[in-house]
Amino acid sequence: TQPANESLKPQRVHFQSRNFHNILHWQPGRACLGNNSVYFVQYKIRVEKKQRWGQESVCPEGDTKCLMIKVLLKLNASCKHGHKLEHTTTCSSYPSSAIKELRFLSFSISRYGERQWKNKENCWGIQEFFCDLTNETSDIWEPYYGRVRTTLAGIHSGWTMTQRFTPWWETKIDPPVMSITQVNESLLVNLHAPNLPYRDQKGENVSMEYYELVYRVFLINNSLEKERKVYEGAHRVVEIKVLSPHSGYCVVAEIYQPMLDRKSQRSRERCVASP
Repeated sequence: TQPANESLKPQRVHFQSRNFHNILHWQPGRACLGNNSVYFVQYKIRVEKKQRWGQESVCPEGDTKCLMIKVLLKLNASCKHGHKLEHTTTCSSYPSSAIKELRFLSFSISRYGERQWKNKENCWGIQEFFCDLTNETSDIWEPYYGRVRTTLAGIHSGWTMTQRFTPWWETKIDPPVMSITQVNESLLVNLHAPNLPYRDQKGENVSMEYYELVYRVFLINNSLEKERKVYEGAHRVVEIKVLSPHSGYCVVAEIYQPMLDRKSQRSRERCVASP
């Protein structure tokens, strides 16, 4: 049999991230069958030491920031030499914010040291099985850890720790919010990226468009049951021209992150009938 404190340890401690809202989740230990257990949450960031770094450097295993730098360097070099990028992405659609990030990151490589664990005050002695660590993990390029312990009837469990969590690498992006307006034989498609969990100096929500994400728009001809991509780029308003008369069309869109070769789920279909 296991010691009592081992059977109390929280299970499956992990981060779930959606649009950079970073929530720590866990399940109760095997001995915590009632509702009398309370949980305590800590977190920490891994700090880095700066070091000049080049494209040919070898990335330490699991170093996501280093790997992203190498991808950026490769893409930037391809753009400079006029090469076509993979996955039909053009240099003009590649986010300029990523290139700016490259200028900063290309002179460093992550050599991490451990900071001390910090208590999450709002999640200290709670009965819920989750804890919002969005504010504590707001540097989306950096790796973090979280850990949880429980107390039941005066007995303290050990800590259960997450795997390394890097928000930029692991967050899931929602599809764009889309509306369409029919103008004669054309459609105007308006696209909006999800909001970040941060506010600007005016107190307004910051859109994920801050990262100049790439939009992909697809047109579906219902009568022919055919789909084609009609746009890929950073513009939020897209015009689709020359619709066939007396036909039904649906439009869907997704967000694409070229640096990670990752896309969101598709938006809900918006459908119209051409006159």
